[in-house]
Amino acid sequence: MTNRKVGLFLALSLSFAFVAEASALKHAQRRDHFTELEVEQIKDTQILDKRIGVFVKAIERRLRVLTGTTTDTVKQQKKDTELYGELPSGSRADLIADIGKILDEAITNIDDVSARDEKNPLIPPALRLLASEAQRVVEQLRPFRSQASGEAEIASFAQVTENAESILAAASRLPPPVAKGKKSKEEKPRN
Repeated sequence: MTNRKVGLFLALSLSFAFVAEASALKHAQRRDHFTELEVEQIKDTQILDKRIGVFVKAIERRLRVLTGTTTDTVKQQKKDTELYGELPSGSRADLIADIGKILDEAITNIDDVSARDEKNPLIPPALRLLASEAQRVVEQLRPFRSQASGEAEIASFAQVTENAESILAAASRLPPPVAKGKKSKEEKPRN
């Protein structure tokens, strides 16, 4: 081959590589951590503790894909698909990154409500629910962490861990939950 042909070949090869890399980067930036139906559920659910429940469900769905296990019945799985869409797909790094981003959004939702109304009675139950899920996430992802490969996956684990620790620390500062519906003998009215 002549020098000109080699130069043209290299230029075309580099152009193709650049386009392929740009396409992959665009896909990575475009990836949403929620399915379309999950987004609809979040928008429709305005009560804080119920909205956090939707975030928890989204996390559970990603854990289900990662671990390949579920305790849901076939009927429940069908209902979930109708409400939340098909199970999310993606690489292990993608799904773990999704979980980190979902935890981050849940934290933001609780922080937003707290900023508007610090004494909102829905904050403690929402935070306890999220803390319970954060603890479960850390436990279920522990075996995968040692298998992490690549910077993206390691960064995703770090984000999940940081968010989970933040949630657990905030929940540890909550007062104990108030028991509902039970009154002691002293509190009952006497006739």
